[in-house]
Amino acid sequence: MKGIILAGGAGTRLHPLTKVVSKQLLPVYDKPMIYYPLSVLMLAGIREILIISTPHDLPNFRQLFGDGSKLGLSFSYAEQPSPDGLAQAFMIGKDFIGNDNVCLVLGDNIFYGAGLKNLLDRSVKIVTEEGKAVVFGYYVDDPERYGVAEVDKKGNVISIEEKPKNPKSNFAVVGLYFYPNSVIGVAKSVVPSDRGELEITSVNEDYLKKSLLKLQTLSRGFAWLDTGTHEAMSEATEFVKAVEKRTSLKIACIEEISYLMKLISKEQLEHLIFEHGKSAYGDYLKKVLSQ
Repeated sequence: MKGIILAGGAGTRLHPLTKVVSKQLLPVYDKPMIYYPLSVLMLAGIREILIISTPHDLPNFRQLFGDGSKLGLSFSYAEQPSPDGLAQAFMIGKDFIGNDNVCLVLGDNIFYGAGLKNLLDRSVKIVTEEGKAVVFGYYVDDPERYGVAEVDKKGNVISIEEKPKNPKSNFAVVGLYFYPNSVIGVAKSVVPSDRGELEITSVNEDYLKKSLLKLQTLSRGFAWLDTGTHEAMSEATEFVKAVEKRTSLKIACIEEISYLMKLISKEQLEHLIFEHGKSAYGDYLKKVLSQ
């Protein structure tokens, strides 16, 4: 399976911060925002990753990650000249996806919780063995603000509504999606919505009509954060700070994940530590190495 991080858009809700830098490169506590969705793909066992962003911002992502080899990964990059909807990612990335299945994660979403890797592995298995699509759902108190999924007892999605006035459930569909290779053809057939975008909801509705859509719920003990506003970014920073200080472990430390998953050697990790210099982040990686 391959992975796509959609890190485009103008980030106007975060102006003036995003007038000169991509939203996904802004810091969430001690690391760039994009580290969080990247860590999700890594935990799902995905090694080939496409970053989609604006022509203006792509050089900065290339400078940050290069070809990915330092992390034992393979990075590709593609331009999204204008933000024309989430489903556009599959059209932009069709050559990258090739004949593989694919996971799409939004570049401003943070997922955290013990057992997250198990949920990701299960989702990959469902796509691979059953040919079904898997979307993630999170319980919210204000479902009328989101795309909402209604499911049966087996986790099969039976309806999806976008910002419903009378929600049928409290499970908001969040920015993490697993699809079989057929998603390329599905996205190609999507008709732009009233706001002129290729909506991810339209893709999900196609799989729903074919009874091929599952919902993976993030239950009690998991956290989902969308960092699209100043307030949300501040809350995410405080959340990450609190967890890391309480546990003495870092969230979304991509170098640590690479090392523990044996994607890089001890010598490669030592080189990465050297690159981080005398930072607290580098000191943490030294502890990882010593353990």
